[in-house]
Formats: sequence, structure tokens, C-alpha cells
Amino acid sequence: MHENSDTHHNGIPKGLILLTVIIGTFLGRLDQTIVNLALPKIVNDFHITVSSAGWIATAYILANAVFVPIWGKLGDMIGRKKVYILGFTIFIAGSILAGLSWNLSSMIVFRIIQAIAGSADYPTAMSIIAFTYKSNKERSQALGIWSSSFAAATVFGPLIGGPLIDNFGWRSVFLINLPIGIIGIFMAITFIHESRSQKKMAAFDIQGAVVLGIALSALVLVLDKGLGWGWLSVDSIICYMTTILSTLYFIRIERKHPDPIVDLKFFKNNIFVQALLNNFIIFMGMMGSVFLIPIFAQTFLGYGATETGYLFIPMAVCIMIGAPIGGRLTGKVQAKYVIAVSTLVAGIGLYLFSYIDPRSGPLDIIIPLSIMAFGMGFGMAQRTNIIAAAVPTSEVGIASSILALARNIAGAFGISVFATILQDSTNSAVLRLAKFSSYHGTSAVQYAQFVSLIELDARIIAYHIVFITSAVVVLVGAFLALSISADVRKGVEVHVES
Repeated sequence: MHENSDTHHNGIPKGLILLTVIIGTFLGRLDQTIVNLALPKIVNDFHITVSSAGWIATAYILANAVFVPIWGKLGDMIGRKKVYILGFTIFIAGSILAGLSWNLSSMIVFRIIQAIAGSADYPTAMSIIAFTYKSNKERSQALGIWSSSFAAATVFGPLIGGPLIDNFGWRSVFLINLPIGIIGIFMAITFIHESRSQKKMAAFDIQGAVVLGIALSALVLVLDKGLGWGWLSVDSIICYMTTILSTLYFIRIERKHPDPIVDLKFFKNNIFVQALLNNFIIFMGMMGSVFLIPIFAQTFLGYGATETGYLFIPMAVCIMIGAPIGGRLTGKVQAKYVIAVSTLVAGIGLYLFSYIDPRSGPLDIIIPLSIMAFGMGFGMAQRTNIIAAAVPTSEVGIASSILALARNIAGAFGISVFATILQDSTNSAVLRLAKFSSYHGTSAVQYAQFVSLIELDARIIAYHIVFITSAVVVLVGAFLALSISADVRKGVEVHVES
């Protein structure tokens, strides 16, 4: 079935439907980046420690990961428009409550509400796009434009959040969601056409949802806290065991349930598994290393938070340029080649970070970020579209929720792995440098400078190791992309239910 009209079958321009879901996605991701900027002010206002404040972010990540597959399944069952609007409405309510929170406990509870609601966006938005744009070529281009809103939100977060916090206080970063959210809800009610799976659904898999939630909670918790706890500490081992046992029990439940929350048949689909693995590797390598860039810029280059945010503006522009270009190649070049080349370019950008040091200027960060971002954006639509094209449209919601889950876990896993590599590499480099260095002076001041120089050199060496390792990980992802067997070059259509 080919449909190249600019309007959906209900007469609404497709561009307005796409803009509607972009607003929801942008707002949800913007909230995540802005709140991190507000944490220092929240720490002061609530008189809490930085360590305690970390639970504000951890609680959000946990709740978001747990509920993504649940919303994806609900959207397929009861209607994607209903779920999208419900999630959006609860998110706005949670934002207002978070803006009115009075202590750490209330903030954590309200952030969990936000996270639960915000996790509805990704699977339902992707399903709405797949339902609206029926041909592979159109859908891929739309997914490319939609995907670029993730990058835009990541960059605009610091740019919008900084002035808001400075002029109106930290509560404004939550309350600003109200006026934008009202516009987004109005657009969703007006423009989005209801769609749901035509397949007869059994009762909702509550037991599977609970057990999956336990498994994901334990996994994300240890990835977030493991470095501080110690990877072989009692707390970490409890999390490992909980994750393994819950996952095994979850698989057993899903095999028996007539309508499982995660249909295990997806993992018998080679295209789906290959694309999922590629996404996991790339997001692990990129998220795990890029989170260190702001730390490096502020620690070694002396930049403030706002100045650091400016460094990321070209990154957003490059993703927004790359994503639609990559999407337009659908029907012209095999997806696996676009993904492989884009991943290779991203890996080169990451490798260039291995040359930065305390003498680096802004361009030494902007250029690698831009190269990496263009590569990432260039293949983003194709990565997402392969997942959408590999399954019936009636199941895009749950398939995209598995993709979102894989990306979230990959990001958390990457951050944990590379933070550990950074710490271990720093310690090893200090010992190695100290072994081959000697001090012959008698001044305590000079000796302190000697020690600090060794520590500085060790930390720079550690950053270099992290960026080289992440580049290698992403380049492995580029090589593995060539094994993806999907070929949407000829515009093979998937079945679309109306």
C-alpha cells in the first residue's frame, strides 16, 4: 500500500501530526536535561547532600525504564492516542507537583510520577508515526525528523534552563512545562487520529509487568550506584541476583501468557535482534563517553555550565541536519550501509576526543562533537525504521518500547562501564607515573605541585583511554551493522492496519 499524500486519511496534514508528537518528545527530554542543572539549587534549598540529590535522577531513570514496555503494550491494546494524551496529562500534573515540592521525599515521588508518564511518549509517538506514514520511505524521513528532537532537547536544556534558574529559581524549570504542555495536549486531541492493534487482545499481563519492573529496577539501580557501592559489594550482588532470577521468571511467564507484555517471538526475528544489538552497542559507546565531556570542560578547561552548554549547540544542529538526510536515503541505499557508515563517522568523532587536554580550545570539543553528532543523526532514522519495518504495524508500540528500553539500558550500562574505566585508569596511571618520576626538591609547596601534576597527567591519560575505548566499541557497532539483513532499499511496504 503506497500513500504519498501530504495528508492523513482523516484529512489532517501529516506534518501537523508529526509536529504534535515532536512537541511531546521534546518536552519530555528537555525536562530530563534541565533538571540536572537545577540540582545544585535544590540541594541548597532542601539542605540535603549531593549524594542524596542523586536519588532524584536515579528514581526518574528507574521509573522511566520500568514503564516504557507497559505503555507500549497499553497503546497497542486500548489506543495510542488515548495513552499518549493520558501520559502527557499526567506528566504535566507531575511537573506542577515537582515545582511545588517541599523536601527531598516529595520531590522524588513527584519525579517518579513524571517519569512514569514521560515513558509513554516514545512507544506511542513511534506507533503514531508508523500509523500515519505508511510507506517505508515516508516513515523513515518522518522518524529522522522526530529523532532529531531528542538531540535538540539535550542541547536546548542547558540554554533554556540556565536563564530560567538564574532569573526565576529552580521551580520554574518544572512549571514551564504547564503552558507548553497545554498546547501539546490541545494539538494531540485535535490532530492525532486514534489507532490500536486490530489483533484480539487477552487480559493485560500484570504479573509479567511486575516481574519485569523488578528486574529492570535492580539492573538500573546497580548500573547507577554500582561504582559508588563497589561492583562486588553485597548491595551490588543482591541487585545482580535479583536481575537474573527476575529475568528468568519473566521469560517463563511470557512464554505461557496468551498476550505477553513483551512477545518473545520478536527475538526470533533476526532483523529485529540485529538492529537492537546495533542500537545497544552504539548508545553504550556514545552515552558512556559523551557524559564525560561537560565534566572535562568544566574541570580542566575552566568553563561554566552555560559556556559548556554553548559547546553542544553545533552538536544539535549537526544531528538535526544529519537525521533528515539519512532518512531521505531510504529506498536508494540499503539501510545496513547507511547505518554502518553513520556509525563509522560517529566513531571517528569519538576518537578525536582522545586528543583533548587542558590546553584545548572550544573547537577541540566542538569539531569532534559535531562529527559524532552528524554520524549519529545520519543513521538514526534508518536504525529506528528497521525496527518499525521488521514487525507488523499493530505491534510497533511494543517493538519500539523494547528499542527504547535497550537504548536506556545501553546508556546506563555505558556510563557505568566508562566511569569505572576512568577511575581504574586514573589509579593505574598515577602508580605508573609515580614509579617513573622523581622529586629532588625540599620545598613542601613544590612537592605538592609535583604530586598534583602527576594526578593531572594521570586523569588526562584516563580520559584518553576512555575515548579510545568508546571509539573502538562504536566501530565494532559499525562492523556489526553490515550483518543486518533488512533491505528496505526497494521500499518494501509493511502491513498497516487502519
